[in-house]
Amino acid sequence: MSLVPFDPFRQLDNMRRDLNRLFSTDFGMDREFGIPKVDVYETENEVVATCDLPGLEKKDDVQIHINDQNTLTISGIIQRSNEIKEDRMHKQERFTGRFQRTIPLPSPVSLEGNAKATYKNGVLEIRMPKMQDDGQNRNKIDVDFH
Repeated sequence: MSLVPFDPFRQLDNMRRDLNRLFSTDFGMDREFGIPKVDVYETENEVVATCDLPGLEKKDDVQIHINDQNTLTISGIIQRSNEIKEDRMHKQERFTGRFQRTIPLPSPVSLEGNAKATYKNGVLEIRMPKMQDDGQNRNKIDVDFH
């Protein structure tokens, strides 16, 4: 039997490895609790965001806000009703609880209330019309030549 020298940090290293292994599994929310995955793209007339939110039960469980014409915030809560009691649960990987995600938009969008959101098969799709650039929304700076 070989003797192993005493190393007080060996136990901490083993705990760090165990924690890294625990949190390396994908919980369906971007490897972080409460942060849903979002795709954002734009067409000629609108900006579209699609967000994976499986488990929403009613429309009051999600709130969508557009801030300053260029930031989208999606927040809410996923409540699972009719679930198995916790003392009988062997493994639980599906997310439940509060979530929030703020996404910068690639183009300014209109705040006139023409945005539409639909939820189907666990995916929330938000369509926001782009701000029409008529030249009046820009602050023009004149160049002074000497």
